[in-house]
Amino acid sequence: MQTGENEQALRKIIDFTRFLGILVLMLHFYFSCYGAFNQLHFANPIVDRVLVNIYKLSIFKTILIVKSVALAFLIISLIGTKGKKAENIKFSTALTYTIIGLFLYFISGIAFKLQLSYSLIAAIYISVTTIGFLFFLSGISMMYRIIHVNLSQDIFNDENETFPQEERKLENEYSINLPAQYRFKGKERNSWINIINPFRGALVMGTPGAGKSYFVIRHIITQHIKKGFTLFLYDFKYDDLTKIAYNTLLNNSKQYKVKPKFFVINFEDLNRSHRCNPLDPASMWDITDAMESSRTFMLGLNREWIKKQGDFFVESPINFVTALIWFLKKYENGIYCTLPHAIELAQVEYKFLFALLKTEPEIEVLINPFISAWQNDAYDQLEGQIASAKISMARLVSPSLYYVLSGNDFSLDLNNPADPKIICMGNNPLKQQVYGAVLSLYISRTIKLVNQKNKLKCNLIFDEFPTIYFNNIDSLIATARSNKVATTLAVQDYSQLKKDYGREQAEVIMNIVGNILSGQVTGDTAKQLSERFGKIMQERQSITINSQDTSISKSTQLDFAIPASKIATLSSGEFVGLVADDPDNKIDLKVFHNEIINDHQAIKEEEGGYKELPKVRQIDTGMIMSNYLNIKKDIESIIAKELSPKETIINN
Repeated sequence: MQTGENEQALRKIIDFTRFLGILVLMLHFYFSCYGAFNQLHFANPIVDRVLVNIYKLSIFKTILIVKSVALAFLIISLIGTKGKKAENIKFSTALTYTIIGLFLYFISGIAFKLQLSYSLIAAIYISVTTIGFLFFLSGISMMYRIIHVNLSQDIFNDENETFPQEERKLENEYSINLPAQYRFKGKERNSWINIINPFRGALVMGTPGAGKSYFVIRHIITQHIKKGFTLFLYDFKYDDLTKIAYNTLLNNSKQYKVKPKFFVINFEDLNRSHRCNPLDPASMWDITDAMESSRTFMLGLNREWIKKQGDFFVESPINFVTALIWFLKKYENGIYCTLPHAIELAQVEYKFLFALLKTEPEIEVLINPFISAWQNDAYDQLEGQIASAKISMARLVSPSLYYVLSGNDFSLDLNNPADPKIICMGNNPLKQQVYGAVLSLYISRTIKLVNQKNKLKCNLIFDEFPTIYFNNIDSLIATARSNKVATTLAVQDYSQLKKDYGREQAEVIMNIVGNILSGQVTGDTAKQLSERFGKIMQERQSITINSQDTSISKSTQLDFAIPASKIATLSSGEFVGLVADDPDNKIDLKVFHNEIINDHQAIKEEEGGYKELPKVRQIDTGMIMSNYLNIKKDIESIIAKELSPKETIINN
């Protein structure tokens, strides 16, 4: 092949075959129009004696046979033709030329039935047949020059970026199974998103409108309640998800050995809200619990402090609130240990407050810096240490909040086998900064109680997770797995997580979860996900056209299975992601890119039959104000009881 000898030999064979076809056709013209050739004195006796033997061959018996033989030689010659490829040649044009050529080629015999002279009939027959022959030759040649690789068919590389996905429904007693459809090799196929190990954490992402709640969160709630899970639900846009949980429980309470109770914390409609004390003294065993509650509460109120943990003017207010909480916990067996009492206690005049706190030895270390500043007249420093705590806590001075936070309708140990619960806590997007801090405290105390051995399986679901704050979410996901505690976090974007939790914490959350389901996201989030999903083998095609030749090349290479640009253009209900397996249920095809299938009509009918959340009690303004004033009186009575009017901070 390097010398080109074989290619030259092929060309000679092709040329010879085409010559045979043309020769057969020319002989046919001479034989069939002999009268005209003789009349025009083109016939020669010597040539005729040679050709008469050829005329006796069977191929010349009929016009159809001889034309077919000539055409066959032409087709054989065209098979080996390597015409220069051209991108402007269309198959329809080539086919039109071919059909016209065949029609003229075989229809030309009609000329012999015309009542004309020999010469004119011969001229018509030869002309029409030749034109047909040339048209056919042009049409077939065009077909061989067509570029069969149509690069413009898949402009966005959609087909090339498809890959096989899990089509089995893998179900166990903990799993979440979402029906879906995906595209592979040009066909729509049914698949399943199988979260068979929710205890490894689930992160649901997507910009507003991507379908996080409608396509994913609602199914996690309904399926886990049907499988006997206890549930904690943070409902940012209360009461959308709370209604789903309540009505699902009504219809599936038989799935539990002990029917769980349903509790709601909501600061807007107090008639439908239970009361719960997040600082319940029975659930605080040592001062570290008070420290953790204080940190969660203060960082929830001041989100900018999250990135400044360790600073003097951040740790000081936290220690101050810790001292208040632990004093109330120890005082008279904790009957006044509530957040409203702590808020009111913080407002007491310093000389009485410090004298009161000094009566509790366990918090002496915490309050010594404040007492020293007071005794040394360092009032600016003292205000810097304490005022930020007092100002932050003052935002919560609300009779409605005091009412909910000072009661004790239920405890937060929701996965207690003897007393299972489904707890829903509602926020309000318009007041999220105030409510978020209180709800963060509830969540922090809940996690402490549920993450214990020998408890029921449960799922902690946080819709719009960045709107609340609690420490050590990474350790919860890492350690709670063995205690059958699943965690589901719904966020809009990684950048939102970084803004509210700081870069380090956000990276830990992103990297520690085992199950990721993402709708449309953009920027760094899309890039991170694309890299996590890995690469697949994809075909690459290219065409090079120059003045002499056209070359087509095909190759394969590894490229991203789901590029960042694809993730940024997902439609509502379309999700990409990665699921985790466990030793008992191996999943080879963990990555998916599909559209979750919801039965919209069935969901609409189901929601139409939902019952409203029940009223807990009938509340009026008088009851709320009475509770508010009683809390203030409790603090006044503690001061009056423990300190004489003349007692000051100097008395040691």
